Amino acid sequence: MNAERRACRKLFAVVALLAVMAPAAYAADRTDAARNAAQNDEDCKKIGDFYWEIGDVNGVLANGSIGTEYNANTEMKLASASKFVWGAYVLQKLGSKQPTAEQLSFLEMRSGYTKLNPFLCLFSKTSDDCLKKRDNGEQVSSDVGRFHYSGGHDQKLAQILGLGGDNAQQFTNEVMGYIGRDIKLSYAQPSPAGGMQGTPSAYGAFLRKILAGKLRMHDFLGADPVCTKCSTASYSPAPWAWHYSINHWVEDDPNGDGAFSSPGLMGFYPWISADKKTYGLVARQKLSKSAYVDSAVCGRDIRKAWMSASN
Repeated sequence: MNAERRACRKLFAVVALLAVMAPAAYAADRTDAARNAAQNDEDCKKIGDFYWEIGDVNGVLANGSIGTEYNANTEMKLASASKFVWGAYVLQKLGSKQPTAEQLSFLEMRSGYTKLNPFLCLFSKTSDDCLKKRDNGEQVSSDVGRFHYSGGHDQKLAQILGLGGDNAQQFTNEVMGYIGRDIKLSYAQPSPAGGMQGTPSAYGAFLRKILAGKLRMHDFLGADPVCTKCSTASYSPAPWAWHYSINHWVEDDPNGDGAFSSPGLMGFYPWISADKKTYGLVARQKLSKSAYVDSAVCGRDIRKAWMSASN
């Protein structure tokens, strides 16, 4: 009987040890898969230096720098990754209210304000100033009700919400007052669609806040999606048949995985997985016509490697 008890205790000890070791091995597999993709995937090799990160609601799970130019604390321009933050701000500002049909038309780029040239606004001190440049503030009647990717929708909505006269610092105080002043993102220009700057670390904290349900955006990810490559769409810069939700893309093309994202013009690509459990980003700052697409392709490859190793 004593021998049987000793055998049982040894068996239980082995099982307990394996239970402790399994999650660590599992995490190592995922990290190795993601790191291998970031370092060796052809789509990632061609974009040069970048920082990548994957995490969950509790924090960073894996990250790394390819090359020496970027790390978690590198300050960079976010460009259209700003849109994700603006969408979250509008939802927070509404409190418990649902967005109105008019507000949704702006947040889903169907308002008809499609003539904004952001380069004309680089030296604008306020949102109102930007909209006064040439025909930036003009509404195009033929685009009303149709998806047309443009920063003009957010710029006009900022004016409607009373932020038209705010400079960059006032814009930052207003928006981050609702998102959380603990998240160190700011506006270099008072442009809700593309004027933010910050570090990958700070943006990761923003994404974790969504995952935790501390921002209403959690419940609005993928809400009321509109098609971007169909007869009811006017213009989309994405080469894929993604849908568009509240200031973010839904990567649901035939080869997509349903992730939610907001690629920036210069290559800052943040994403949240379709199940709202994982976030990630590819962070860099390059002037290139395809920087946003190239980062998205690399980011999708890293995400696929991580998710595949997780199954």
